[in-house]
Amino acid sequence: MPSEPAHKYLVVEGPIGVGKTSLAKRLCVSLAAQGVLEQATDNPFLERFYKNPRAGALPTQLYFLLQRAQQLAALKQADLFAPVRVADYLLEKDRLFARVTLDDAEYALYEQLYSKLDIQAPKPDLVIYLQAPVDVLLERIAKRGVDYEQHIDRQYLERLNEAYAKFFHEFETAPLLIVNAASIDPLSNQGDYDELLAAIKRMTRGRLYYNPLRSRAI
Repeated sequence: MPSEPAHKYLVVEGPIGVGKTSLAKRLCVSLAAQGVLEQATDNPFLERFYKNPRAGALPTQLYFLLQRAQQLAALKQADLFAPVRVADYLLEKDRLFARVTLDDAEYALYEQLYSKLDIQAPKPDLVIYLQAPVDVLLERIAKRGVDYEQHIDRQYLERLNEAYAKFFHEFETAPLLIVNAASIDPLSNQGDYDELLAAIKRMTRGRLYYNPLRSRAI
């Protein structure tokens, strides 16, 4: 009989531009896993938010909340023999973004809806947190060339990065692999990807900072 996989539900997280969705998709292929991916391009308010955060913050956040609630509810109803799954978001990330983007009155409204939905998200077996400085995030956002993302404000990314760092500093819900995503390129460098994948497979408990120091020619 094939051995039971070490992880049945993995989550890749990190700020905009760090490469979480691309890594999650690649892990799906390696692990023969089902992807649980946020559909950012489906959000009709996202472009408005990046161009004018104050005008677009609340509808953007509520759309994402409802989208994720629906997606996670479908997972909850899946059978006991479900395949390995890899997600590119934690539900708690939704609240993190809401706190950064919404004013107090909007956040109170958001919290009312959040509590009414009573979302029962599955607990991850492992969370992979990709972190990188804002300069790296901006460089990657520019490189991937999505038009409306070019309006993302540097100060917004700085606040978001700080919120992520604080959130994961206090995170104890699941084993946590913190990856210095600025020092490796697991998307286009096969060696980097193979080493990271091996670290992911080994990780079953606790907290680990993954920061390979080997140098490469640029």
